[in-house]
Amino acid sequence: MKIAITCYPTYGGSGAVATELGLALAEREHEVHFISYAQPFRLEGFHDRVFFHEVEMEHYPLFEHPPYPLALAVSIYDVAEKYGLDLVHAHYAIPHATSAWIATEMFEGRPSPRIVTTLHGTDITLVGQHPSFHSITRFSTLKSDGITAVSEYLRRETEKSFGVEGGRIRVIPNFVDTDRYRRDRKPCHRASLAPKGHKVLMHVSNFREVKRVEDVVEVYARVRRRIPSTLVMVGDGPDRPRATQRAKALGIADDVLFLGKHSSVDELLACADLFLLPSESESFGLAALEALACGTPVVASRTGGLPEVVDHGESGYLFPVGDVEAMAEGAIEILSSKETWKRMSEAGRRIAEERFASHIVVPRYEAHYEEVLSPAPTPQTSPAGKGRKGR
Repeated sequence: MKIAITCYPTYGGSGAVATELGLALAEREHEVHFISYAQPFRLEGFHDRVFFHEVEMEHYPLFEHPPYPLALAVSIYDVAEKYGLDLVHAHYAIPHATSAWIATEMFEGRPSPRIVTTLHGTDITLVGQHPSFHSITRFSTLKSDGITAVSEYLRRETEKSFGVEGGRIRVIPNFVDTDRYRRDRKPCHRASLAPKGHKVLMHVSNFREVKRVEDVVEVYARVRRRIPSTLVMVGDGPDRPRATQRAKALGIADDVLFLGKHSSVDELLACADLFLLPSESESFGLAALEALACGTPVVASRTGGLPEVVDHGESGYLFPVGDVEAMAEGAIEILSSKETWKRMSEAGRRIAEERFASHIVVPRYEAHYEEVLSPAPTPQTSPAGKGRKGR
């Protein structure tokens, strides 16, 4: 198949999953075209059958905000015509599914690629709920030939909030490359991250408000009182200054290491003793899954799709959002017992291998693509009377 993938290229779960999916598809001998305003942060080096197309933007004085969705639609149309795309996989409903639909309409009845939209979270639970975007989010989602969600939680939210018919949304979870994310990953940077004898607690995110990074610092401060440890914060975003300031206010700044953005988080997670994710909401929790694959137990919020990833009491602990005291006690319990830590570490790795490994999940996307590309048993007609023939 010839597949285009459009996603946000910035640091975050949806861009990471979209990029890893494209690379995995290319390894399975599909032709993959990434289309975005910048190269996705995990798209590094040369890969056979992988192409990147940068969306060209013109800045006119007339436009206070350049119309990226329209420029993206033109890029998708151009790539589809030149390379004969079979399918466009849009990650996030807006603007990517919207732009994909505009691009297919530009074919004006000629054969055009099908559209699969993957819903990742804030496009449904936050941005899409805003009155300014609700109707276009619903329209773009329903116009897709295939719809997937990364968790059962997100499927239910989409059906409830946008009136999507039951059965239209296919749940295909995020996945992890278990050959890359593993405990014995080399090199291990533990000696560079923390003094000898310190436990390493880690958090990876885009430091947005929903990630509650100040809670990460609060949990760590309580753990530090009883266990010699270092907190490693990986990523960057608008709430990083708040986390930095909170660490200073608590007098623990010397033991909190802010590393900024890193594309090779597998090298860091492999030497972490505990992963903290006290988010307000997580539609899935890719960072938690990557930690589990590295044999790192997780302490997180019991919210959204996280209970589908972290088995409470088996691979870590889940607590109510904002309950930093309980999270700290859970972290201390795990770190204080070698037997508990080993049991949870092994359970996390087993969960990643048996439920979320890329070789298990990626074929589910392929099967969905095949289903979407299969000829419909009867002609499908849009409300405006324009058929979808030839697609």
